[in-house]
Amino acid sequence: MTSPAAFRDQTNWSDGYYELAIEVGSGDDARIQAVLSALWSAADVYGCFGQNNREPEEQDPVPCTVGSLAEFGHLHGQVRLPAGQLVVCGCVAIRGGDGSSDWLDFYIPLGALDKVGIAYWDGRPFFRSDVLDGWLAAVGAEIFKSASFSLGVIGFEVSGCTDASTLAGRLPQTRDVGYLIPQGDVLRYGAANT
Repeated sequence: MTSPAAFRDQTNWSDGYYELAIEVGSGDDARIQAVLSALWSAADVYGCFGQNNREPEEQDPVPCTVGSLAEFGHLHGQVRLPAGQLVVCGCVAIRGGDGSSDWLDFYIPLGALDKVGIAYWDGRPFFRSDVLDGWLAAVGAEIFKSASFSLGVIGFEVSGCTDASTLAGRLPQTRDVGYLIPQGDVLRYGAANT
């Protein structure tokens, strides 16, 4: 079996993504850059690369910038999970463009999670990992200390499942995914509870 941190093994990048999706807000490159820089630091991502089909040592790193996101579509790296396993990870920006909010999605592919044995589905209607949820919530809280954002959502392919204006600062009572909701200068976390 190949390493879950190997870029060339495309099975590591397969089957969808477990995400921390951050609604940055307006289409301001400076805000997205602030969240991106804070994210890379808070998650302690190793490297920043434009291609996921060549190993890190086989390519030059790229700057961790909005410009690199625009050029390559995704930024890739490696991250150490809470139990110590090194896995591939990535980030993509979803630009609103028409006045809607911009999003920044940090993701761990399920293919890599399968290789390290992280359970993320137990028959409930939604994929869920308490270990990943807690870790991604802590990453989001660290990001918020230096780069505010409108909303964070945690779970399987959660980007765009709701938005800050719909929630209006209120944490849903019943939650199929995790929420990071700013309330003034405080970030409130509501774990998935269904």
